[in-house]
Amino acid sequence: MTTARTATPSTARAINDRLALNLLLEQGPLTATELRDLTGLSRPTVADLLDRLQRTGLVAVVGERGEQRRGPNARLYALVASRAHIAAFDVREGGVSLVVADLAGRSLATAEVPVEASVEAPAEASGEGAADAGVAEGIVRTLLETARGAGVEQLHTVAVGAPGLVDPATGRLHSTGKLPGWHAELLTALRELPGTDVILENEVNLAGRAEYRVGAARDRDTFVLMWLGHSVGAAVILDGRLRRGFSGGTGEICFLPVPGTVGLPSADSCEGGFHGLVGSAAICALARGHGLSADPAGDASAAEAAVRTALAAGAAGEAFLDELAERIALGAAALCVVLDPGCVVLGGEIGRAGGAELAGRVERRLAGFSPLRTEVRAGTAGGGAVLAGAVLTAGDAVRRDLFGEP
Repeated sequence: MTTARTATPSTARAINDRLALNLLLEQGPLTATELRDLTGLSRPTVADLLDRLQRTGLVAVVGERGEQRRGPNARLYALVASRAHIAAFDVREGGVSLVVADLAGRSLATAEVPVEASVEAPAEASGEGAADAGVAEGIVRTLLETARGAGVEQLHTVAVGAPGLVDPATGRLHSTGKLPGWHAELLTALRELPGTDVILENEVNLAGRAEYRVGAARDRDTFVLMWLGHSVGAAVILDGRLRRGFSGGTGEICFLPVPGTVGLPSADSCEGGFHGLVGSAAICALARGHGLSADPAGDASAAEAAVRTALAAGAAGEAFLDELAERIALGAAALCVVLDPGCVVLGGEIGRAGGAELAGRVERRLAGFSPLRTEVRAGTAGGGAVLAGAVLTAGDAVRRDLFGEP
């Protein structure tokens, strides 16, 4: 026999507080009457929670509203977004992008740090390890200077998006390729900041969260983001939850064996895997093979430019786009027959450049590879998807702490 239990008064207060705080976060300033209407709570309960939240410094009166009202104007209550501050990082091989934001996720300041040009190891340091440590120290120094320039002296949480495997058990970053040593040193330096929590996440997973919360998959609880940039990766969202796998390797589809590559991938290299078909160098080579201009450097920006050139070329770019779509569909088909996500979002520089046109071609080709009906969409979170996902992740962590959310 199951015994029914009711919430204790303290639990009920905590639930009501979280409900009100999230409404103020999502909708902006509200009157007590509007909070009553939105929550269904009684007048005394709303008055009690507003008094309590003002005393904790999470809510403040920011004005009055008198429209359609007789008598005194109604007070407007708002979340105090300056109650805590966060930072977000998008870590790449050649540098970092960072943003400092408030509790509501509003950007207060940004910075770009190209590692080679802007950050150097201390003059007295020597050796590769010392140089990596100097790079990390310089980036953290830039973060703190950027925060202070925005009037922020203390960061509650920093979320970092980086390439590689993030072990769910230890939180450590493991490289699946040849990434700079300063990546690990940066995490160590950030974790030494007093009073600041650091969250590490694979950068494609953060982009997937951005597409789920504010991008192309807002109406989907299950989908896969295919990140097409210098290399290729995937973020898997199933039933509203990000899936990382046992070792953090869910979505490392650059290692996926597919037909059409020069060989097979190995534990040390993804060159023979799906990366060999849709990595930026492969896309540039494909473009040149179709008579289109493509920078031999073969980086992500060159591949993005090649796709844009093909789209602008009309009929002259059709064959290239069709072959590129077929290559992308090969990897998407493997994901779909295992996960059946119902929706694939194309992100990264290539997905952004190809837009709805490339997504439509991939969807049509994918329909020929798999009996599972799958919609393919172009990502809409934009070039800052990793940073957007990092801001969302850091904000969620702060609200769990301050709002008492589970």
